[in-house]
Amino acid sequence: MSTSAPPAAMLLRRLRRLSWGSTAVQLLILTVVTFGLLAPLACHRLLHSYFYLRHWHLNQMSQEFLQQSLKEGEAALHYFEELPSANGSVPIVWQATPRPWLVITIITVDRQPGFHYVLQVVSQFHRLLQQCGPQCEGHQLFLCNVERSVSHFDAKLLSKYVPVANRYEGTEDDYGDDPSTNSFEKEKQDYVYCLESSLQTYNPDYVLMVEDDAVPEEQIFPVLEHLLRARFSESHLRDALYLKLYHPERLQHYINPEPMRILEWVGVGMLLGPLLTWIYMRFASRPGFSWPVMLFFSLYSMGLVELVGRHYFLELRRLSPSLYSVVPASQCCTPAMLFPAPAARRTLTYLSQVYCHKGFGKDMALYSLLRAKGERAYVVEPNLVKHIGLFSSLRYNFHPSLL
Repeated sequence: MSTSAPPAAMLLRRLRRLSWGSTAVQLLILTVVTFGLLAPLACHRLLHSYFYLRHWHLNQMSQEFLQQSLKEGEAALHYFEELPSANGSVPIVWQATPRPWLVITIITVDRQPGFHYVLQVVSQFHRLLQQCGPQCEGHQLFLCNVERSVSHFDAKLLSKYVPVANRYEGTEDDYGDDPSTNSFEKEKQDYVYCLESSLQTYNPDYVLMVEDDAVPEEQIFPVLEHLLRARFSESHLRDALYLKLYHPERLQHYINPEPMRILEWVGVGMLLGPLLTWIYMRFASRPGFSWPVMLFFSLYSMGLVELVGRHYFLELRRLSPSLYSVVPASQCCTPAMLFPAPAARRTLTYLSQVYCHKGFGKDMALYSLLRAKGERAYVVEPNLVKHIGLFSSLRYNFHPSLL
């Protein structure tokens, strides 16, 4: 009479059959080496990776970032001190026609002396406009100073080169008509003032609203040219309320509320899974094609891209303006927002109907209006500006940090 072997013995016999050359063992070793050794070693200093060692690097990297920002602020100050004014031989703005195609409005307040954030932003825009040449002749730089005091040195310096609108010039109190206005509502009102001033002064086709700590990327003008003249001719994009040019890198992971990213994530697995399977089968001398192996490599590549950081893989899209993606926008944040002129006028009406406060800033107000008013908005990926300001204009920050 035969008796069946106990489960433990059966499991032991199956494990003994596994050899170093078996597919299961090889894939297990690959997983352990990749996620337990190689990726942590390669990515421990990548700020937006799950492998980032925050306690080891964050303070040092934040201090290095601040020191570099100070140097770039000084360089921007020297740039304008050595630049002839708009009345000289080197104009800072181009305006081929009385009516610009794009107005670039930089909203500025006096913040954290020494960093010269607004000078960094305007100097970079100036360099890029010079490089762009005749193609950007319809672009107009416009500075909107919403500082309550008269001590904004950088705005005074820039007034020699860029047209400036001063919201609080000649007002008797800090907040204009209503001294009880909270800082979040004031920020919204400043935004409305600058957007309205841009439309009234120039009547452009588009208004790009840029905060004074958002430095443009090198590709911003070729990408905007492609998006606005080619992509936004599509019906579902044409009537958008706004196009965001920035979304925080820390919020760009796949595991986020945006459902479109889940589809992209699955697409990464469907693309890389078969490719890695083919490479493995070829180098491991395995015959045929294995669906379980392909499923493994699909999940492997999806996990690797997420843990290393989606932000870093998005950088590959900078190879060409046509590779930039346009996806539905989420609520945070507003360093750089592009408004078609008709949508900008609708936005002014909408914002006049809401009141901002702590926990409900202008970015949340704009996002809430999309569903309430049946509007659509989008964000371009990867970002077209870099957020360099570690000092908020709304909150005191005695310990600025990159995260």
